[in-house]
Amino acid sequence: MTTYLLAGGGTAGHVNPLLAVADALRSRDPEAEVLVLGTREGLEARLVPERGYELLIVDKVPFPRRPNAAAAAFPAQFRRAIAQVRSHIAQRGVDVVVGFGGYASAPAYVAARRERVPFVVHEANARPGLANRLGAPRAAGVGVAFEGTPLKGSRVVGMPLRREIVTLDRDARRADAAAHFGLDPEKPVLLVFGGSLGAQRLNAAFGEGHGAAWRDVIDAGWQLLHVTGERSELADPGVPGYAVLRYVDRMDLAFALADFIVSRAGAATVSEISALGIPTAYVPYAVGNGEQALNASSAVRAGAAVLIPDAEFTGDRVRSEVLPLLADEARRAAMTRAAASVGTRNGTENVVAMIDEALAR
Repeated sequence: MTTYLLAGGGTAGHVNPLLAVADALRSRDPEAEVLVLGTREGLEARLVPERGYELLIVDKVPFPRRPNAAAAAFPAQFRRAIAQVRSHIAQRGVDVVVGFGGYASAPAYVAARRERVPFVVHEANARPGLANRLGAPRAAGVGVAFEGTPLKGSRVVGMPLRREIVTLDRDARRADAAAHFGLDPEKPVLLVFGGSLGAQRLNAAFGEGHGAAWRDVIDAGWQLLHVTGERSELADPGVPGYAVLRYVDRMDLAFALADFIVSRAGAATVSEISALGIPTAYVPYAVGNGEQALNASSAVRAGAAVLIPDAEFTGDRVRSEVLPLLADEARRAAMTRAAASVGTRNGTENVVAMIDEALAR
């Protein structure tokens, strides 16, 4: 029996690909033991047990960003976290460690090396995080979601995706999706969303105040499915063909209905949209280290998407750049074809193959 330890967490971007791989390993071999390493504070503390996996705890030890008291305490805290993971590995007879970034992964990589257990790294973002930069040079395998990700020895394997996305037949589900959202399956649909919390910039451009572009989308013969985010107070004008929702728990149906998308460019979002071949205008979140623009760059280079800077995204920019794309069926078809060169639905299988290679060594 093989025992796998999957390390990662903190955010959905780390937890969701981890769970996709865990499900694949358990489905392939029900006798295998699939364990997850995470912190008490991250999303994994809730999502992992809900999915039926045992969560082994490691202390959350942030890397210091500046010289202060936390930096002085870091070495001892990090050594303690490594010791915690070494204990888990030894007690549970772990055969291989797989890290997806986040606080749990850094001590897991060091612990695996010291216990002489092979470990594999998966990086979801085009700009890798500190934990994966630490682990990659000694890893038995390094997989990345996007071409050009600067990790030593890496190869592009894609993103492990949710099962409902991997198996989605957009044409077959279109009528059901339209009924779910109260839209017409015979008319094209523009999907606008900014992640679970929404995006004020997108909401303002399409649905708020003078100059909002939703009227232009409707006048162009398109419907608009606008997911505003749970904190948004954007009012629904009650216009046929314009569905305003704060939250959607069936993004598979939203994707089934979408003929064009305007969205942020998180790693999972870009990977799912590219895998499904939907032409898109990405508006990368401007806060952070620029990883969202990098996540979208391979799709943009391939011609599957366009990129509009956050600061420039207004109702006028929608009218000047997005509406012409909605009117150009041939251009949208070319964008769909181009997505095939950057998107894959096989990310989970590719990561599992990398794990098998590490074990075979």
